[in-house]
Amino acid sequence: MAAVPVLIGVPYDASSSFQRGPAEAPAHIRQALWSECSNTWTESLRDLSLPGVMADAGDVALTDATMLADVEQAVRRELSQGRTPLVLGGDHSITLPVVRAVHGERGAFSILHFDAHPDLYPEFQGDRFSHACPFYRVLEESLATGLTQVGIRTLSGIQAESVKRWAVTLVSPEDWNRGWRPQLDGPVYLSIDLDVLDPAFAPGLSHPEPGGCSTRQLITAIQQINVPIVGADIVELNPRNDPAGLTARVAAKLVKEVADRILA
Repeated sequence: MAAVPVLIGVPYDASSSFQRGPAEAPAHIRQALWSECSNTWTESLRDLSLPGVMADAGDVALTDATMLADVEQAVRRELSQGRTPLVLGGDHSITLPVVRAVHGERGAFSILHFDAHPDLYPEFQGDRFSHACPFYRVLEESLATGLTQVGIRTLSGIQAESVKRWAVTLVSPEDWNRGWRPQLDGPVYLSIDLDVLDPAFAPGLSHPEPGGCSTRQLITAIQQINVPIVGADIVELNPRNDPAGLTARVAAKLVKEVADRILA
């Protein structure tokens, strides 16, 4: 029987390199998720509001100085109860402690990462734990058997070196347009930075990058995941840049479809 997905909010953005705001995102995503504007059903006709289908552990109580340990401990607690974490960021730095926890409790898995940015800097602006660095740390610590990054369109020279060093699989927007589909052969951790989407579909971001995919393309890719999902995160919503709440609604839609795949 599939593990129950559990929402865990991580209100943290102190590792953001440009703008603050993502710390406010978990509350906005939850508000959109349960809003009467829509309903609680997934596209496969699963009602997430039914008892025992999806849990919510609330937000992690954290301080900036101890974020890594606080998040890892909170996620481990949910994993120990047999639940699968579906984490609401926050900036992308929160992925590292979540992956540490999942690796410690669940063992080997690969990572499927949707993003405009590879987040593979060894350090950024003097910070080894910047939101521009989590996947370098993940690979450095041997926390995943492989990393596939989809939608990347801001690769820099130093990050290209990281791609080669760690044998990362890059799926460009052109690859996606030519019909790329997830090819997975074992458990996977799913990390979704909302700026994988074109700003036309998700304007409420700190780092909008033109040339991304559509919401439908991303949903389809999620729905085509046919291996167990051991954990997931959805990050980098900036409510301060989302006055109409449209990007929060996109995030909530993704929560529903990711939860559906966890339960599959």
